[in-house]
Amino acid sequence: MAQAKTAVASKPIWVDLSSSDAAASRDFYSKLFGWKVEVNPDPQYGGYAIAKVGGKDVAGIGPKMMPEAPTAWTVYIGSPDAAAAATKAEAAGGKVIAPAMAVGEQGHMAVIQDPSGAYLGVWQPGVMAGAQSMGEANSFGWAELNARGVDKAKSFYQTLFGWGQKNMDMGDGVQYTEFQLAGESIAGGMEMNPMVPAEVPSYWLAYFTVADVDHAYKKATDLGATSMLEPMDFPGGRFSILSDPQGASFGLLKMKS
Repeated sequence: MAQAKTAVASKPIWVDLSSSDAAASRDFYSKLFGWKVEVNPDPQYGGYAIAKVGGKDVAGIGPKMMPEAPTAWTVYIGSPDAAAAATKAEAAGGKVIAPAMAVGEQGHMAVIQDPSGAYLGVWQPGVMAGAQSMGEANSFGWAELNARGVDKAKSFYQTLFGWGQKNMDMGDGVQYTEFQLAGESIAGGMEMNPMVPAEVPSYWLAYFTVADVDHAYKKATDLGATSMLEPMDFPGGRFSILSDPQGASFGLLKMKS
């Protein structure tokens, strides 16, 4: 397990959804992605469910723990020590929203907020090491920070996780950053579009890889999702952004092969 922890440290390794209606969310995503979603019967997990594709764990869906919390996907970064990561995050200018806590024997988690205001989870593997499939069809494919003050966030993540940066000019004055670890691009980040309403805070967006973005987009809207960005091409492939029926934003992604 020590080797497994080292392998996943400082990269996105899990995503889960906190929902105002977990049953409806399970139904929506199982129909959209073909997930087999199983609720853990142990009461200590509070109705948390694991979504599987081909027998492999790909995501979690559970009820909101606090009534005031939004329905939202959370991206988790792997860490060998969630408590130490939370302490380091605070020292680097972030906030600890949920201190490190044990999740049964599955592992330890913490939730932090970066200096731009975006929430991010930290996961210290126990029995559950993270997603067993990433980047494959109908599993988590990419995490992207949409920030108000992305430069503050970039220096924060460099300090906290050792993330390097590959900056690209996307045209029209838009700069895109690929966060890198050991030369591998592991996540992205950009300044939030000024057209986004002021009440929308900085956030991490989870993208799910699909075989056909346009097909998945139509299926999602047919199932009750709201379009936020229609399917469009970018240099690496094609993507789209939607809001699910409970209000959580998510992306669809197909990379060029």
